Amino acid sequence: MKTQIKYRFVLLAFLVVFSTNMAFQELYAQEVEKHRVRLKLDYIKVMEGDAYLDIKASARIDKQNVDVSNIAIKVFNEVNDEEIHLGDVMTNLKGESRFIIKDFKSLVPDSTQVYTLGISFKGNDLYKRASKSVSFRDAEITAKIITKDSINFVTATLKDIKLDSLLVDHSLDVQVQRLFSPLKIGEEFNNTDENGTILVPVEDDIPGVDGVLTLEVVLNDSDDYGTVKALINAPIGIPIVDESTYDQRTLWSPRNKTPIFILVFANLLIFGIWGMLIYLMYNLFKISKS
Repeated sequence: MKTQIKYRFVLLAFLVVFSTNMAFQELYAQEVEKHRVRLKLDYIKVMEGDAYLDIKASARIDKQNVDVSNIAIKVFNEVNDEEIHLGDVMTNLKGESRFIIKDFKSLVPDSTQVYTLGISFKGNDLYKRASKSVSFRDAEITAKIITKDSINFVTATLKDIKLDSLLVDHSLDVQVQRLFSPLKIGEEFNNTDENGTILVPVEDDIPGVDGVLTLEVVLNDSDDYGTVKALINAPIGIPIVDESTYDQRTLWSPRNKTPIFILVFANLLIFGIWGMLIYLMYNLFKISKS
């Protein structure tokens, strides 16, 4: 009888502890505040290349901006309150992702020929749901190099494709591609004229690999058209003399390019030590036999 009462008491105590623990967990879950995700969305189009969306997700936690990584982002085309699903992407460790629009012609504009693309995050245990959209018209830049009086110029024309009209008084940046940041050339603001065209001289002392310069003509972060970029490869630069010693046998080269004298010295030292050890072991073996 006492044993049954003891077991009942233990079972009752276990149920009380379990119920209390569940209640505390539920209370804690209710007290945890979800953070708001900030989504940044940019539309970029490269002529003769890809059109894509650059996505950035961040949050404000403990008065610090934190990158939101490894969250699923849904991408869709908004048309008349309807969402056409285009695909999904995941943010990387920096909270960034890029969605490439594989078939731009499949996108549907509204009645005013404006495209609207949106992204959404459905939320999770740490972050609230969030969404962002961007609207733009379809523009194109045609650019080329011309020479006048022995001076090279970049000429570019900006045009609205759907409206089939030239775009006047829009600022275009002309720059040379570089490893870290582009080198701007020309005036600070190169506005298109009544023909939608700019003409910018290119300095003749800009170095390039094999004398080839990659020039960019960019409509940068336009409210109506997003970012549109045209690239030109032109052999108008000063050839760069390759002074790299990467493929030479130097102390700072890869191990497969180790200097010969170091290889010889190191191997002689190793074989010498092993030879001495083998000689000593041979003499010890002879002494033990004698």
